[in-house]
Amino acid sequence: MTETEKRINDSETRIFKAVFPNTTNHYDTLFGGTALHMMDEVSFICATRFSRKKVVTISTDQIDFKKPIPQGSIVELIARISRVGNTSCTVEVSMFMEDMYSYKREKVVTGNFTFVAIDDDKNPTPIC
Repeated sequence: MTETEKRINDSETRIFKAVFPNTTNHYDTLFGGTALHMMDEVSFICATRFSRKKVVTISTDQIDFKKPIPQGSIVELIARISRVGNTSCTVEVSMFMEDMYSYKREKVVTGNFTFVAIDDDKNPTPIC
């Protein structure tokens, strides 16, 4: 395993959240903006753990909402580096929904977030 592959494996990030009423829309399902916020947060942590540098989100790509997430669900977000460039990396995020009172679990949202590493003057810097 190369050093980069090891860093990719070591930077995988998982976060669990409960879907409470304050995060839902008028249909009692997780508000899309809240899901995007959660995904950007977990992908930022993953990119930071991978690079150990200051990173900023520069792009999101193809966010797919496959199913609504009802209030009272548990969600798990899993972020993993999918591409490494010179100054940037792309993080793939998967969101899984679990019913609180059964063992049913399914992938309901996916998306990609690209980050660029920056120096103290906010200029792009090598990510590795």
